[in-house]
Amino acid sequence: MLKIVFMGTPDFAEQSLKAIYEAGYQIEAVVTNVDKPKGRGMKMVSSPVKQFAEEKHLTVFQPQKVRNNVEFIEEIKQINPDVICVVAYGKILPKELLEIPKLGCINVHASLLPKYRGAAPIQWTVLNGDKTTGITTMYMDEGMDTGDMILKEEVEIGKDETTGELWDRLAVIGGNLLVKTLQLIEKGEAPREKQAEEFTLAPMLDKNMSKIDWENKMASEIKNLVRGLNPIMGAFCYLNDKKIKFWKVDVLSEKELEQEYPELIEYEYKMPNIEPGTVLFSDAKKGLYIKAKNGIIKVLEIQGENAKKMSIHDFLRGNRIEAGSIFS
Repeated sequence: MLKIVFMGTPDFAEQSLKAIYEAGYQIEAVVTNVDKPKGRGMKMVSSPVKQFAEEKHLTVFQPQKVRNNVEFIEEIKQINPDVICVVAYGKILPKELLEIPKLGCINVHASLLPKYRGAAPIQWTVLNGDKTTGITTMYMDEGMDTGDMILKEEVEIGKDETTGELWDRLAVIGGNLLVKTLQLIEKGEAPREKQAEEFTLAPMLDKNMSKIDWENKMASEIKNLVRGLNPIMGAFCYLNDKKIKFWKVDVLSEKELEQEYPELIEYEYKMPNIEPGTVLFSDAKKGLYIKAKNGIIKVLEIQGENAKKMSIHDFLRGNRIEAGSIFS
């Protein structure tokens, strides 16, 4: 059985650690990021990977840095692992660490490489409205997600699926694919495929991108923004100088809106001249509908300023939004 060092941090990585643990692999050590303060009380909280490792009585390392960390590199050399498995660890590994395991460092990446190299592949695939994505396992090199590919598994993305929902689904798939990859490596049968020269990047998200641009973005783009930023930060705009976050929305055409609410047909001729961001219909029972550049945004889940997120029906029972109001 292979001797493994596992490196990872968030719940996405925890699923891979769980998968190889349950498959019976010999996990010599787990490396994860340092504990961080969280919540109002700023209590120090361990990463999901550390929590799982401690439950299973695995050795845990939490170096502040790995580059130029002679003591940490020496500790890994002493373990002498066959493979180092890296899943969303959060730090770039130096050459001296990559060269330690006899059979290589293996990474689980949440995209179909060479598409979406970088830190936020799941978020960007949803933000861009992609129909498919997947998991790639690869041999790591010194580049950012540039190593030779081993296995891939493609999945379809639901039209309403959020980043959080896709994240959870891909985490499980990633763990299963890592086990299959290790099985092939152990047998000496792992394929090795060079990545194509054309690639795309998935950089860290910027908070500035979370504001809804009613004037310039299509309804489908606004929906993808809301999906892509759920549950990370939420997409927001302002109404009467108050910050409003949208967590779930849907898109309707003008015809579909008129089919649901025939009373709006008499205003059909006005639609081309209505400013994007304008509230067309607001009712606690029927919901909230907002004009977009092309199409209608139907709000499903919303969060008022200094309030909890809630369904639009609950929100409108306690907050009045007038038809004709404009989100900016």
